[in-house]
Amino acid sequence: MARVVNEAAHAARRNAILDAAQRAIATKGYEQMAIADLLGELGISSGAFYHYFDSKPALLAALVERMGSAVEAQMLPIVHDPELGAIEKFQRFFATADRWKLAHRDLVLAYTRVWYADDNAIVRHKLHSTRIRRLVPWLEEMILQGVQEGVFQTSYPDQAARLIISLLEDLGYACAELLLSEDCSLADLPCLERIAAATSDAMERVLRAPANSLWLATREDLAQWLPPSPNREEQEV
Repeated sequence: MARVVNEAAHAARRNAILDAAQRAIATKGYEQMAIADLLGELGISSGAFYHYFDSKPALLAALVERMGSAVEAQMLPIVHDPELGAIEKFQRFFATADRWKLAHRDLVLAYTRVWYADDNAIVRHKLHSTRIRRLVPWLEEMILQGVQEGVFQTSYPDQAARLIISLLEDLGYACAELLLSEDCSLADLPCLERIAAATSDAMERVLRAPANSLWLATREDLAQWLPPSPNREEQEV
C-alpha cells in the first residue's frame, strides 16, 4: 500500500513540475524559462527538481512525451472504431489533431519556436523519431482498412504511412517559416491555405484516394494561427 501511495505522490510531483514548465513556456518561451522560477513557484529544492529531470532539455522532452500521450488518448478511439470507414477515420484523425492544437495554440507556437531554432536539430530529430514510433502503426492500420474497402490503393501501407508523416513534417517546416516570420499577418492566409491544400493533395496521391477526400484544414481554422492585421487607424499612426 505504501508503495502505491509513494508512486502516486511521485507522479503528482512530476506532473506539477511539468504543468509549471508548460505554463512558463506558453507565457515566457522556452529560452526565457528558468529552472529557478519553477522552483520558486512550486516551493521545491533544486535537488527535488533534478530527481525528476536531469536537465532543461530533459524537461522539454518529457513535456513532448506527455503531449503525445494526451493526443494518443483522443486518436486511438478513432483508429480502432469498427463503425467508421477508412476515409472518415482519416478525416476525424486530422480534425481531432487540429482541434487539440488550436486549443493549445499559444503553447504550440511557443514549442514551434524551440523546434525550428537553428541550434535544435537534435530536438527535431527526436521529435521525428517519436512521431514515427507513435503514428506509423495508427496510419498503417487505417491505410490497410482503406485498401480492403477499395478507397486506397497501395501495396506498401507501412511505407505509405511514413511518406504521409514526411509530408506532415514538411508542412510543419513550411508553416513554421511563415508563422515565425516578423511580418506574419492575416494577409498570409492564402499562402497558408495553399500549403495545407498541397499537403492534402499529396496525401491523396500517395494513397490514390478520391480527390478532396482526406484532411483539408478549413480557412477559419487556419486563420486562427495568424495574428490579426493592424486596422487602418493603427497603420496611419
